[in-house]
Amino acid sequence: MKIQDRARRFGTESAFKVLARARALEAKGKDVVHLEIGQPDFPTPDAACQAGIRAIQEGQTGYGPTPGLPDLRRAIAEHAGELRGMEFAPEQVMVTPGGKPVLYYVINALAGEGDEVIYPDPAFPMYPSIIAHSGATGVPLRLKESVDFRFDPDEFRRLLSPKTSLIILNSPQNPTGGVLDHETLAVIAEEAIQRDIPVLSDEIYSRILYDEKFQSIASFPGMAERTIILDGFSKTYAMTGWRLGYVIANPELSEIFERYNVNIISCVTTFAQFGAIEALRMDQSPVEEMVAEFHKRRDYLIPALNEINGLQCATPGGAFYAFPNITATGMSSQDFADRLLDEAGVATLDGGSFGAGGEGYIRISYASSMANLEEAVRRIAKFLK
Repeated sequence: MKIQDRARRFGTESAFKVLARARALEAKGKDVVHLEIGQPDFPTPDAACQAGIRAIQEGQTGYGPTPGLPDLRRAIAEHAGELRGMEFAPEQVMVTPGGKPVLYYVINALAGEGDEVIYPDPAFPMYPSIIAHSGATGVPLRLKESVDFRFDPDEFRRLLSPKTSLIILNSPQNPTGGVLDHETLAVIAEEAIQRDIPVLSDEIYSRILYDEKFQSIASFPGMAERTIILDGFSKTYAMTGWRLGYVIANPELSEIFERYNVNIISCVTTFAQFGAIEALRMDQSPVEEMVAEFHKRRDYLIPALNEINGLQCATPGGAFYAFPNITATGMSSQDFADRLLDEAGVATLDGGSFGAGGEGYIRISYASSMANLEEAVRRIAKFLK
């Protein structure tokens, strides 16, 4: 068969590869501490689970509306608006099976051959993967450890060109845990307005912040109509397997995204959406308790890593990832991560899998128990001795 080149432009996500390799080692009897997967180690809140179960029992197992259940779209508009200090209409909201479809829809709707898309580096690997598939050229914007994994505003301005059709942001960030401050967001907003460039703001970790209040670039004057917000339920509500994300956009784009949904997925699983409605409307204490536990783990892990000879780790402001610098060990990121798994039984991710800007780092997910983190630190220290 003749396979189109664009089908081969897709990359992959290394976390699932490492997980499979770690599971294979476990099958052979090796004890492995799993710090590779970005998945909360908390159960989905019971109220959301029970709402999903009731929906099944009540026969909510057929097709639903392509953009999502009206009650869920209203709940998302209210919740998202309250978090960001804005007002959204339910018609601006579309529900998707996880956040990745939003990336595909936005990038393919706004970028193609001859266009350029600016995205953070290091970053979630699906950004450059989908940009490449669209035919556009990805333009990586280097995040710098020296400024808590923000970027140089002057470098950002230099990368902008008449070909720039989209800017992608992610804050709090995967893989660094960095958070873009007000001044940095203001620079992006200023240039986006002046040049009339849309911004895709990946805000999937918007509720997982430790030291400051969340701020969306959409809340800046002039940015509401040109910002596309990606968010979802996987991280905040420990609902990764439910596959529930959403996009908030202006009416013109919302109509386009609905066409994508109807052509590709028809609709999101109906009974899962009832669980999402309950997640938004229930008492939010399970979320607050989970974030407090992540905060506690961060405050243990970062000083512990910095005490290990050969490691240097910035303090993440959000998400649940540490991104220690391992250049002092003399190993490449891939070699370090591979040997750490094979020799010490600690599964992490090679920083280079998140882009050239990640070389010299590894990603550690602290969405794992304190006991696991303590054991991992012990093993890493022993490995580096």
